[in-house]
Amino acid sequence: MALSSCVSNKKFVYLQKDDVNPKTSEVDHDTVVRKYETQKFDYRVQFNDLISVEFQSLTTKDYDFLSQNQPVNSNLNQANALLIGELVDQKGYIAFPFIGRVQVGGLTVFEIQEKLQDVAGQYLESPVVKVRLLNYRITLLGEVNTEGSITLPNNRVSMLEAIGLAGGLTDLADKGNIKLIRTRDGKTEVVYLNLLDENFINSPYYYVYQNDVLIAGALRQRPYRKYFGQNLALVISSLSLLLLAISVTK
Repeated sequence: MALSSCVSNKKFVYLQKDDVNPKTSEVDHDTVVRKYETQKFDYRVQFNDLISVEFQSLTTKDYDFLSQNQPVNSNLNQANALLIGELVDQKGYIAFPFIGRVQVGGLTVFEIQEKLQDVAGQYLESPVVKVRLLNYRITLLGEVNTEGSITLPNNRVSMLEAIGLAGGLTDLADKGNIKLIRTRDGKTEVVYLNLLDENFINSPYYYVYQNDVLIAGALRQRPYRKYFGQNLALVISSLSLLLLAISVTK
């Protein structure tokens, strides 16, 4: 039973490549061991995304109608993001005063910046446009140290970075079978990820996607460690007292 409660390093160490518990002499220190070409990932804005658009220009304040309609966002947080951001409608458009509706769906953040800068250049002098995605979030459940949804600082975050932002996985998480639920283009797919294998770096799921849900299941050792292991000291103490009481009464 005691042996069955142990978790080997092969079930614990991330991104393994036949290098679990190596001898010091077998490791090439200060040397590039392997190289990977990670897949290109550029998130494209979709329906219900919330983006922040900021216009700046050399046009005088009285005539810079785009900047005049911008809310102050120096204290931006999730509570006021809905009031500050522009919500992308079902057809992929956002609206601005005078300019009207501009299609941003299917474009990256940088492509949106360029498009809006071209539009603003028709009305303002030397405009600069800054676009940010405000609600790029994922949800982590199960054997993670902090369950819940987190809003990511940018839209190019790896799975391992996202897990780290949630405090990491617990010692009893099954890192070889992490369930990913991803909704994209109106379809939901379920995929299992193996974070124990270094080849995961080449996976098309290496980066998180808007509204991803990660569910970390538990290893078989979890029931023992959580329920029996925690009470083992209490059981031993109780048995010791019982044996002492029996010996005294004899």
